[in-house]
Amino acid sequence: MEVGIQKTIVFLFFILIGVLLKVKFKSKEEITGIKKVILNLALPATIFIALLGIKVELHLLLLPLLALGLNLLLFFAMPLVLPLMGIGKGTSEYRTAKLLIPSLAPGLSSFPFILEFLGEEYLAKAAMSDLGNKIFVLFFLYLVAMNWHYNLQSNKTKNGGTKLKPLIKAMVSEPVNVFIGAALVLLAFGLSMDSLPFFLSEPLEKLSLIMTPLVLLFIGLAVKIKRKQFFQIFSLLCTRAGLILLISWVFVMISGIEAQKEILLTMAFGLSACSFWPYAHIAAVDSIEMDGEFKRKTFNGDFGVAILALSFPLSTILILATLNSGSFFVNPLNIFMMAILLLAVGLTFPLISGVGKKKWSEQQLIDHELKSAATEQAA
Repeated sequence: MEVGIQKTIVFLFFILIGVLLKVKFKSKEEITGIKKVILNLALPATIFIALLGIKVELHLLLLPLLALGLNLLLFFAMPLVLPLMGIGKGTSEYRTAKLLIPSLAPGLSSFPFILEFLGEEYLAKAAMSDLGNKIFVLFFLYLVAMNWHYNLQSNKTKNGGTKLKPLIKAMVSEPVNVFIGAALVLLAFGLSMDSLPFFLSEPLEKLSLIMTPLVLLFIGLAVKIKRKQFFQIFSLLCTRAGLILLISWVFVMISGIEAQKEILLTMAFGLSACSFWPYAHIAAVDSIEMDGEFKRKTFNGDFGVAILALSFPLSTILILATLNSGSFFVNPLNIFMMAILLLAVGLTFPLISGVGKKKWSEQQLIDHELKSAATEQAA
């Protein structure tokens, strides 16, 4: 069995363990405790190491720009896609999906397979491309998340005094942001992880090691997917994959790429699962909104976990199918046809159920979110 497939089974096994452990985690506070360990220890350490490990190769500088372009195209396509899935504009689910869907997690989902099928040279290209994705998920999406929170609570800002000062304080005090700032300062001075003393680098590396298992266990523990929501998210992720392949097809046609491995790299990287890092921003906003003053929630954390839980196995299947296709995708027409097929699959459920026809008024949105918040508190 291929090493990449074995790694995928291990990742899925961790999620399954999390699902089985639900009987031992009977309160929401216990699961929240794991999330806090991830957000306040493991994730900051992982991001710090990732930023300090960036090696900029001048001849590959175009790759992160292309990856960033893919992120932005998906982000700006979401206002057209999400309403088709029955996710009304202005809802917490809409903002959650718009933050998560354009993100990529190649480290967990595509890197192992790129290494196995394409080799170290193409893994290096994928890692360089991920630099653009990191800028998108760590900086751009964080600013977007905080801006949405601030705008949603703007009425309270006007009536009850400015909330800007405590908001800035919350942003600065977030461990993730502190570690990002520290890493950028060290990078500016040309330092790396090897430059740090052992008593600093070793704890950070140990904390980073627990990141992936904890995230996968947390997904298994926290995921709650209803039948209708399952089909909704599955349709959304298939549509996402279709859009990615459509963008890949346009890129291959314009660039004139004919090398089989280059085409497969483009497709496999783009088909990576949704990233956990935007969920960290969602959790940061949720922690601010724990105050009873905030009646409306910016995001729906449960919906975000459900997206992450379905994204990983679906992306794995699509990446493996792509990398095992041989020379099939050397013909750009086949990329286009596969993109159309995935878009058709993604739009089937909304068309059959008619969820895309549902319209929401502003008052209905407010009533819906207040009802959801009351239900969560009662639970």
